[in-house]
Amino acid sequence: MSHYDLIIIGSGPAGRAAAIQAGKLKRRVLVIDRKDRLGGVSVHTGTIPSKTLRETVLNLTGWRERSFYGRSYRVKQEIGAEDLKGRLHQTLDHEVDVLEHQFNRNHVDTLNGLAKFTDPNTIEIATEAGETTTLTADRFLISTGTRTYRPDWVPFNGTTVLDSDEFLDMAQIPRSLVVVGAGVIGVEYASMFSALDVRVTLIEPRDSFLDFIDHATIQDFTHQIRENGVDLRLGSGISKIEDQGAHVETTLENGRHVRSEMLLFAAGRMGATDKLNPSAAGIDTDHRGRIEVDRKTYQTSVPHIYAAGDVIGHPSLASTSLQQGRIAACHALEVHTLPESPWFPYGIYSVPEISTCGMSEQEMQEREIPYEVGVARFRETSRGHIMGLEHGLLKMLVSLKTRRVLGVQIVGEGATELIHIAQAVLNLKGTVDYFVQNTFNYPTLAEAYKIAGLDAFNRMPIPDEFKVEKPAGKKKKK
Repeated sequence: MSHYDLIIIGSGPAGRAAAIQAGKLKRRVLVIDRKDRLGGVSVHTGTIPSKTLRETVLNLTGWRERSFYGRSYRVKQEIGAEDLKGRLHQTLDHEVDVLEHQFNRNHVDTLNGLAKFTDPNTIEIATEAGETTTLTADRFLISTGTRTYRPDWVPFNGTTVLDSDEFLDMAQIPRSLVVVGAGVIGVEYASMFSALDVRVTLIEPRDSFLDFIDHATIQDFTHQIRENGVDLRLGSGISKIEDQGAHVETTLENGRHVRSEMLLFAAGRMGATDKLNPSAAGIDTDHRGRIEVDRKTYQTSVPHIYAAGDVIGHPSLASTSLQQGRIAACHALEVHTLPESPWFPYGIYSVPEISTCGMSEQEMQEREIPYEVGVARFRETSRGHIMGLEHGLLKMLVSLKTRRVLGVQIVGEGATELIHIAQAVLNLKGTVDYFVQNTFNYPTLAEAYKIAGLDAFNRMPIPDEFKVEKPAGKKKKK
């Protein structure tokens, strides 16, 4: 039996950050992953693959150049599944190599196998070779991530009816695709394949989607994806999905039918804790397999066991998981670290991208904060003209009382990069005056901040310190 200072179960973003942090603190740390390659869902079936696929689609289709050369313009006329997978495998191999190098450099031990708790301080690891290893540790971090939700009524077959993990291994690109679930994953894949000129139907049982995003921003996004060819059906519950061999038949509760060559079921994910036996360690999970934690320390109800990443639920982002893992490791090993910043960005890598930071208009209204809105459209910028952008906007929410910027939403090319300017201003409690006073490189898309700032500034009451005194008039001669 071997003993460690910290055992980490799962090598995704949270586990990766925690392991490297613990390694740098010269502690004995072990990372356990059930797969034979490190990186977890993020590297192999989630974040990195989907974003790589998006970039490949936009490059091979010539999507970014179509406003100049026509909607039928394509860099490669015939695009097959292997074209999409080539760049994907190169990227994933590089990610795994970098991760293995980081672990080796920081003296992090690794072990492949399926881990489960036998008591609060002991775990058993079953390897593929059929061997069982028992390990103990002072502290544990659960970062097992999530698995796809696969209800029994969906006839998954791995070829024409797939979940999001299987989707990347498709043998050929379909001519028509139904995507069930307009969450982040469903929206990303639906918009990507629409850019490939695949006929896409996106079905969402609820009357709205991506509800955590500002509603006006979603309205603009909805207009764009529909214009790009996505048939978005909201409020459409599904009564049956049938694999007919030559096609997949989807029957909606309203009686309508949708026929497609392929169906992607992307209606939710579950915490990957079913094989972990958390109850043996005294840890409970909710109905979706997620673990509740203290959001400052990431401790579970058992003080020496921590959890971080998607397994603890919202916000389920790779970026926040990296931060959570590092903070959890520092707290577990009793090392001081800086707390998380209050505002972090959301990034949705759809076509077009969406990214937000701070409050939405709905949150401002719920908190009864008087505010002004500034809007800039990318086509108003010279850089937007150069890039051929017909759509895209940046929306800024400013407090009328304090003049602080309290929220920014961006839809369009480069949104996930541009949002970090807003993040910095929000966390530094900056005001709209920053964007009015400062100069941005010209021409850039970042200039949209200046335009939106001025748009809000020009409608806001002028502060006393900004008012210009009128010069005293000359006295009239008698």
